Amino acid sequence: MDKLSVLGLLIGLGAIAIGYSLEGGVVSALFNGPALIIVLGGTLGAVMLQTSASTFKKMLEITHWVFVSPKYNIEDAIEQVKGWSHKARQEGYLALENEALTHPDAYAAKGLGLLVDGCSDQKLRDTLEIDLLLERERLLEASRVYEAMGGYSPTIGILGAVLGLIQAMSFITDPQKLGAGVATAFIATIYGVGLANLLFLPMANKLKQRVEQKMLYHEMLAEGVIAISQGESPVSIELKLEAYRVDRPNVVVE
Repeated sequence: MDKLSVLGLLIGLGAIAIGYSLEGGVVSALFNGPALIIVLGGTLGAVMLQTSASTFKKMLEITHWVFVSPKYNIEDAIEQVKGWSHKARQEGYLALENEALTHPDAYAAKGLGLLVDGCSDQKLRDTLEIDLLLERERLLEASRVYEAMGGYSPTIGILGAVLGLIQAMSFITDPQKLGAGVATAFIATIYGVGLANLLFLPMANKLKQRVEQKMLYHEMLAEGVIAISQGESPVSIELKLEAYRVDRPNVVVE
């Protein structure tokens, strides 16, 4: 669980609720079902209209990364690559066939498979780099769905406010009901702006960080596999991958 994400969300919502209360407002007045339906439904409909089914599905698959950070153990991965190097030098590339078939990471498994198949160094590098670029673009495109939601949400909120005002105008002869109707109408604007800036846009940026974290991990695996194909020693490979041990913002080290 990413405690910082949860804490940030709670602080953001809490600050608004506490500040509103200190101004004399009633927090329960901010809850309005119809306004929420208009903003969420309208925003979701807009992004579904512009997004392909595969991208939308991928967005749903990676949403949990915002609150449950995927962890990649850099130390274990480097030791694993060194182990592959030892085995390849002693027994040949075919000794890595079982690793290629059973490795849980599809990207690493593909790299090992190409190595076992006797792929040339250049072809191996080109294939892994292309896969890395395409995977990165697919994941970033999925994260941009939340970015789009952050763009549409405030506008849909304004639309909800206008619809609320139209309804409120039906009470123009009753000042008490008119005032309550106007207040309710503007809640839609609060939802639109609040969801965009407290939820959708931060989620989009957090997912982009997670994507870069994963790509950096796969980049390290690719460099290791390519170094093995070039016949480098385990010690040399460890020195090459040493930079990935540095505590960087996009790398999670368990």
